[in-house]
Amino acid sequence: MDQFEIKSLFGGGPIEWYSFTNATLWMGFAILAVVLLLVVGTRKRAIVPSRSQSVAEMMYGFIHKMIEDVAGKEGLKFFPYIFTLFIFILVSNFLGLLPTSFTTTSHIAVTAMLAMAVFVAVTVLGFYKNGMKFLGLFWVSSAPLALRPILAVIELISYFVRPVSHSIRLAGNVMAGHAVIKVFAGFAGALGVWAALPILSITAVYGLEVLVAGIQAYVFTILTCVYLNDALHPSH
Repeated sequence: MDQFEIKSLFGGGPIEWYSFTNATLWMGFAILAVVLLLVVGTRKRAIVPSRSQSVAEMMYGFIHKMIEDVAGKEGLKFFPYIFTLFIFILVSNFLGLLPTSFTTTSHIAVTAMLAMAVFVAVTVLGFYKNGMKFLGLFWVSSAPLALRPILAVIELISYFVRPVSHSIRLAGNVMAGHAVIKVFAGFAGALGVWAALPILSITAVYGLEVLVAGIQAYVFTILTCVYLNDALHPSH
């Protein structure tokens, strides 16, 4: 598990809140990669797009349609925030697949902050837009009257568990894939002439990791859209 250890890049001793760590460095690389793709890569916009412009436009259209389909046209005003979440997680996941890199999204501290930001934002938005009617999200009016209080408690617990599941899903999947690759790599070093077998397994798991990197960014984003829809339309 040493590949997930956060280390200070300047000096030893305990890590403080102001320490510049490997996690800080690779989050900075993620931001730099996003800027290069979305700002520098699209600065020469053309009818016949370049490769970088095509990638940027496809991601833009993909997230725009996702928000419109899940949260409606009213949710499009929150497109910049949701798109930023998606592109940051996606790029961080892919950077974490590079040899000797550090995967920031494997740490619950990072994913929990992203999830808590979504949770607080949609909760504040829900009460700001709907007032006390937002509590209708927890009252299942279509259920029998005797069951509604029980379902309300279940819905309330489910609501506050959202940031936990939202963050653990991303961090857990990313960490698990990297740990499995490291285990197979250890087998490759110990098996000598039979090292080709675990190397084939590493290749297969790495391919799966590439898929997971995209899927987990998608899952985090679409759940954000679902929670946004609940804040905009809190009714069962």
